[in-house]
Amino acid sequence: MRDYNPNHIKYARALRKNMTFPERELWYHFLKDYPVRFRRQAPLGNYIADFYCAKAKLVIELDGYYHGIEQQMAGDAQRTKDLEKMGQRVLRFQNKDVVKNLYGVTMEIDRVVQERLEHRETTPPSACAATSPGKGRSNRGPAGQPDKGNTIAEI
Repeated sequence: MRDYNPNHIKYARALRKNMTFPERELWYHFLKDYPVRFRRQAPLGNYIADFYCAKAKLVIELDGYYHGIEQQMAGDAQRTKDLEKMGQRVLRFQNKDVVKNLYGVTMEIDRVVQERLEHRETTPPSACAATSPGKGRSNRGPAGQPDKGNTIAEI
């Protein structure tokens, strides 16, 4: 049994080739070299997750301006419910958060990954914990300057 719709594979490849600017920022400056493997534009169930970590059962979604539209918000809520029914945790970030506060976004992702892996560790003894954030600018703000502690909520 497949855990994804095979019809989405071609579309997912196209999405990987045409990532948005915030997706590229998060991928190339953090997730690509993160010690726990993430996949980008990963088919999962009837959806394509922006980023997916199978080990932590974590989906990361980046939302553009159109996600503020009522109809899209309802679709996003249903998508989150469906993914959670599959045992996934869904983290959503606004595109502007990634661009303005990459450091805060990466720290939140790292915190949740480690929390999820620690939970797995207490359940099956074979789980392993993540280490620190990956290479790249993960300890820097989007302009390459050290982040002064802004949080996502402050943006």
